[in-house]
Amino acid sequence: MAAQRARAGTRGERVEQREHGAAVRGVGQALERGVEGEREVVAGAGDGAAQRGVDGRHAIIGRVSPPILAHNAFVRATLTNFFFSLSLNGYVLLPLHIHALGGTEVAIGVVMGVYSAVGIVCQPLVGPWVDAVGRRLFMVSGTALVLVASLLPIAFDSIGVFALVRALHGIGFSVYFVAMFSYVVDLVPAAQRGWALGIFGVSGFVATAVAPLLGEWIVRQASFRVLFVISALLGAVPLALVLRLGGPRPAVLTAPAPGWVRAGLEDVLQRHMVVSLFFGLGSGTIFAFLPTFAQSLAVATLSLFYTAYAGAAIAVRVFGGRLIDTRGRRAVIVPSMFLQASAPALLAIIGILVTRTSTTPVVPVLFLAGLLSGGAHGFLYPGLAALVTDLARPARRATAVGVFSAMFLVGQAAGAFLFGWVAHALGYASMWTILACLLLAGAALSMGLARPAAPAAA
Repeated sequence: MAAQRARAGTRGERVEQREHGAAVRGVGQALERGVEGEREVVAGAGDGAAQRGVDGRHAIIGRVSPPILAHNAFVRATLTNFFFSLSLNGYVLLPLHIHALGGTEVAIGVVMGVYSAVGIVCQPLVGPWVDAVGRRLFMVSGTALVLVASLLPIAFDSIGVFALVRALHGIGFSVYFVAMFSYVVDLVPAAQRGWALGIFGVSGFVATAVAPLLGEWIVRQASFRVLFVISALLGAVPLALVLRLGGPRPAVLTAPAPGWVRAGLEDVLQRHMVVSLFFGLGSGTIFAFLPTFAQSLAVATLSLFYTAYAGAAIAVRVFGGRLIDTRGRRAVIVPSMFLQASAPALLAIIGILVTRTSTTPVVPVLFLAGLLSGGAHGFLYPGLAALVTDLARPARRATAVGVFSAMFLVGQAAGAFLFGWVAHALGYASMWTILACLLLAGAALSMGLARPAAPAAA
């Protein structure tokens, strides 16, 4: 009996040791093996939980995984994205320079539109190659291409050169974004993916808000050429940072697996991808036509709208981003789609009730519309991105990211193009009403999203 008790005690100790080791493995090995090991262990912890199908996987992994901002590689990736976005967004003032060079609105539209058009084409094509070749090569290539393109305006000052620069920017951004976004998805466990993608996206939001302000000050104090020089210098920072990012390198460089084109087309027809299209439709239309709509109502400035939009998007990601992980992707996406639809509905009411000579205060309503649409955006992009990558096999994550981003861009471009005709023919009130109805249809479609039992495993 004594021998049996001794053997039982030994088995109990072994079980306890195994349970304890499983609980602390993600933290301990990450500290011992550095940033490279940290990425592999944390991602492995998330995928392992998914494979086991544990019902409480998010809560368990959330306790044993270190905070996102404790991951050096994640912080460095977020910092890289900030400087990359800061460099690119200096060109939001380019239409003013093109106009000064004698360019028409058509020339401005072509030069600025080529950036998004190239992105729509490139991102789905780049994704499979990022999966096959690896993230790091494309992150370096994308940042390097943007830097080289940003040097051209320093030496040449013509509308044709600027069209070439924006086309190269579009290619460089597409290559960089798909690779970097996939790298961040690989870096964090599934149980923290939604919040991590939201925090990562905040870096781009902040850069987008800061760049135009700095750019205007530089142009007033100096010239556009100085702005281009500073943008190029800023573009060197993400290249230097991305060269220091760790990441697994494939033993053999391979081409995408056969059938990747058909698989990409099948991705386009998935429900979550169509919901992403509706999301982009609402976002693109509001940003394209709100300035002229406000002008028609004699509103002098839209700064409060943009402040409310950016502030709400950043706030929900920082303070509410964990809901994407703790409550689930669908639980956040569905109400956010309805919230996004409420913004154009509010603008439609203003368009119907208010005229240019009306004394009704419009600015507070625009501020509220900014809060609604910005809050929805803050949840929708990381929520949908997390869902897309949950449903994709790790070997196809970059492919899924490329298709998702392209669908969002297609929605934005379609909104800016199609609703211009609607506004011209029927007026802004009808345009906002039709947009609100379409977004409600998108919200209804999102209700059919299924919550996956577990993120896809290798």
